[in-house]
Order: sequence, then C-alpha cells, then structure tokens
Amino acid sequence: MSAPSPIRRGAPRFGDSARLLQQARIAGPMPWVIAIMIALTVMAAAGGLALSNIADNARDEIAGGITVQIVEAAPLERNRQAERAVSYFSNREDVASVRRVTDEELAELLAPWLGDVDQAEEDGVPIPALVDVRLSGPVTAARLRQMRGELSAEAPAARIDAQASWLGPVFDAVRSLQFLALGLIVLLALTSAAAVWLAARSALGSNRDTIEVIHHLGGTDRQIANIFSRSIGSDAALGGAAGLLLGLAAIFVLGQQFAGLGSGLVAGGGLGLLDWVAIGAIPVIGIILAVITARFTVIAALRRML
Repeated sequence: MSAPSPIRRGAPRFGDSARLLQQARIAGPMPWVIAIMIALTVMAAAGGLALSNIADNARDEIAGGITVQIVEAAPLERNRQAERAVSYFSNREDVASVRRVTDEELAELLAPWLGDVDQAEEDGVPIPALVDVRLSGPVTAARLRQMRGELSAEAPAARIDAQASWLGPVFDAVRSLQFLALGLIVLLALTSAAAVWLAARSALGSNRDTIEVIHHLGGTDRQIANIFSRSIGSDAALGGAAGLLLGLAAIFVLGQQFAGLGSGLVAGGGLGLLDWVAIGAIPVIGIILAVITARFTVIAALRRML
C-alpha cells in the first residue's frame, strides 16, 4: 500500500498559504487597497442613508401641510381676509391645526431678502399675511381645488399652496444624490473585486511551478483554491477592519461639522440603529466578496493552466 500524499493528509494551513503566495500580508498592497475601498464605501453608504433620513423626516414634517398667503396691499383688508381664512379652516373637520404666522415671525423670515419689513412695505412692497394649516390627511389636488373655491368667497386675495410642492426640487436633488451614492457603492464593489482578481492572477503566475508540484503530489484544484482563498480572506479581513475604522472616523468628523450648522433639516439626517448595522455589515460583505472572487478566479485559472 502506498503512503498517502502530504496534500491528502490535511488541508494546508495559513503558514502554507503564506509561503505559497510569497508575500507577507501586512507588507503586501492588498490589505491597504481593500481598506481604502471599504472606507470609501462606508462613507458613501453613510451619506446615502443620511440623505434618506433627511428626506423622510422632511416629508413627515410637511405631510398634510398647506400655506395660505393673503396677498393684499391694504393692511386692514389683508388682516380681515386673514382672519376669515383662519375662521374657515378652523371650522373644517379635516383640519388638524391652523395658525396665523405672527408679524414678528414673518419679519424674521423676510429679513434676509427685504431687510426692514416695515420700510419695505412703506416703499410699496406688499407683505402678505401667512396662515399655516395642517390637514388630517394627505394633500391632494382635489382637496386644494375645493378649498380654493370655497375660500375665494371669504378671502379673494388668498392663495393656497401645498408645502410639499415647495420642497419638490429639494427632494429631486436628494434622490439624485442617493442614486449617486448607490452607484458609487456598486462601482467600489466592482473595483474591489477587480483588485482581488488581479492579485489572485498575479499570485498564480508567480507560483506556477509550485502549483504544478502540488498537483503532482496529489493536490486538487479545490485544495489550492482554499489556500488562496484563506490568504486573500485574511488580507480582506485586515483591510476591512482598517477601512471600517477610517470610514467611521470620517463619518464622526463630518457629523460634528454638520451638527454645528444648527439646521433642522440637517439634524434630521442622523443615523439610526439599522443604519449603523448596515454600515457595520460592509466589511463583512467585502470579505465574502473577496473570498468568492479569489476562489472562482483561481479555479478558473487552474483549469486553463493544467
């Protein structure tokens, strides 16, 4: 009976894979390439999730909201129509809340564009009265037409607009940025897979003679692929951990910068528990992608090589 071959007695360990690849993992470029890709992916994913949260919070805040403007030059007539508009909406059952915006709030809102509101009104610039209304249901075109028709008799100068229509261009821009973040994540994943493919091909080429010897000793393509998969998986784990730390550090710095803006819209972009879980899963997905890419690359190359 012939003695079993060394390959048959047990699967190669990480020390064997290191000798086969002929490069130290920490000294090699693969961990750092993966670290950069993972860091960029983490930042892109965090940006996309933050934008999604901002859009969702903004939609929730303005859902059912309409604004009534009383565009009338005469102050007394303007106030009279504004009070009639408040009375009209207060008597509707489908209205959750109604509030007239005070003159002080209106002056603060218009100050960046008009400066002193009183002076602007004296110069002939009509300042509208504003009424903030919150409906108990969604704002539809039919409801807006009905309210405009009924309110026109009480307040002819009233203009009713859905608050969501004002932020339509903002939502479109946010949606475009979300698609951009998603495209960047896909591009980074493809780039990482390509880098692993090149590294596996390079390692196979530089160790062709060793692979032939292992085949002559009874080693199979699957066993050789396991050696490369373990080595690249270890490199990917090292790079994934480093990339996650770099990405989290960048998120923390950017979060501090945006938090200092004090904007309510930006504040709605905070990441929740599920967002952090998704970000934490990125290195794991990167490791799996690297191992699968390396394994299929090696097996395909070995079938053509031998």
